[in-house]
Amino acid sequence: MKAFADLYADLDETTSSSAKVLAMANYFKVTPPADAAWAVYFLSGRKPKQAVPSKRLRLWARELAGVDEWLFDECYEHVGDIAETIALLLPPAAKESDQPLADWVQNRLLPLRVMEEGLQKVAVTSAWLALNTRQRFVWNKLITGEFRVGVSQLLVVRALSQVTGLSTDVISHRLMGNWEPTPLFYSELMAPDTSDADVSRPYPFFLAHPLEGEPIALGPVEEWQAEWKWDGIRAQIVRRRGESFVWTRGEELVTDRYPELKRLADRLPDGTVLDGEILPWKEGVLPFGDLQKRIGRKTVSKKLLEEIPVVLMTYDLIEIAGADLREQPLSVRRRQLEAVVEQVADSALMLSPRLAFDSWDELIIQRQSSRDRRVEGMMLKRQNAPYRVGRVRGDWWKWKIEPFTVDAVLTAAQPGHGKRSGLYTDYTFGVWDDGKLVTFAKAYSGLTDAEIQQADTFVRANTLERFGPVRTVKPELVFELGFEGIQLSARHKSGIAVRFPRILRWRMDKPPEDADTLEQVKSLLLASKGDPIDVE
Repeated sequence: MKAFADLYADLDETTSSSAKVLAMANYFKVTPPADAAWAVYFLSGRKPKQAVPSKRLRLWARELAGVDEWLFDECYEHVGDIAETIALLLPPAAKESDQPLADWVQNRLLPLRVMEEGLQKVAVTSAWLALNTRQRFVWNKLITGEFRVGVSQLLVVRALSQVTGLSTDVISHRLMGNWEPTPLFYSELMAPDTSDADVSRPYPFFLAHPLEGEPIALGPVEEWQAEWKWDGIRAQIVRRRGESFVWTRGEELVTDRYPELKRLADRLPDGTVLDGEILPWKEGVLPFGDLQKRIGRKTVSKKLLEEIPVVLMTYDLIEIAGADLREQPLSVRRRQLEAVVEQVADSALMLSPRLAFDSWDELIIQRQSSRDRRVEGMMLKRQNAPYRVGRVRGDWWKWKIEPFTVDAVLTAAQPGHGKRSGLYTDYTFGVWDDGKLVTFAKAYSGLTDAEIQQADTFVRANTLERFGPVRTVKPELVFELGFEGIQLSARHKSGIAVRFPRILRWRMDKPPEDADTLEQVKSLLLASKGDPIDVE
């Protein structure tokens, strides 16, 4: 635990990617496989569910520290992170723990979830007393299920690549799919033999960068392929050794949730991996909100299957007959993909159409119909590009349509997390409805550091009420918000829900009474519906 807590501190104290990679590489070089496996698990973004409710942790920490609730709340508001607040308030430990990380996780953390409350309290408080402040902080992060330290899986892969000498592609592939953080897994992860393809394992996804500027800067149009940018769930369908698997980009195995895709996968030639988008489809693509009715359901009723069937809109072929095609140019992979789709001839497998264009101006005109077609814009892909790992600039670009925009009033705020703890950076916005502000959306991105400081000062000076960490404020500031989609929602006070809201700019030129109304916002619903898209 000591070495892992020290690593966490080293990672948290730098913004340099190379420094983070070096710190992790140094850690993995000397750490036993049992501990290293859990470190890879946590650092790559995986985490067990919250072991103990935060309410209990706050109570036990207050009792152990001997502080009143109001003082704990004041400390939490200042620090902005429950794990750090508890670590700082607890009395100093007599010594630091030198027990292995694996022992702490397997014998102390994981059993907490099945303990009754009294035993939980004994286990948690005894752990606090055995750890120093730095170790408590990491321990609390693990208990609350909120472990994060500003490290992407790509950086973890780079560190492991440095230690092993293996390519990042090999390490990335081995980290995909379901795996358990065991010494055996870690040994296989670091093994020099690269012929270990797991039957179910998908490939790391190739991700696109947002297009900056106009597409003419990309060069001759004949070097590029254009497709619609579909609004669904990115997925890979894997068919190997007579078994079928459907994986999402979030590395979630969802084969049983989409029986249409399981049926489709069973018909694929053995040794095939398709990349594409899971879409709700009924005589055309349906709104993403319809797909959300199926997301998270482990069993889907017959009625829901009939109302919201799904398809895989495929746009890449990564493996065929067991051969890895990623180094082949897109143009070659596309021809082979077309042959697979024609051979399978399944209604749940659709081929993302290539758009016809002879100039960038023609493509600009086509893009203007994106919203009517219920797509997010276009994808521009270089014809000779291999299938890369992660978000690599230059070969795949997403050319999204302009977002919906609304001018809304800041009505409440609460502190952020991590490096934003102690600052009010999570905002709630309202629009006017019969002379009153009704909550419309929440957003936390889009402001500069200077604007965040300015907004924080305003929140503190203009608080109306406090509800735990949340402060309602005088309705004086107006912000322009952008979002990708809008739909009716009975779960929201405003009656609508929006996708991916973010702050576009601070409207210092606009008084609050000139912000948009709920009626104006609802008028955007008509623009978001569009007509079913024809892919023939």
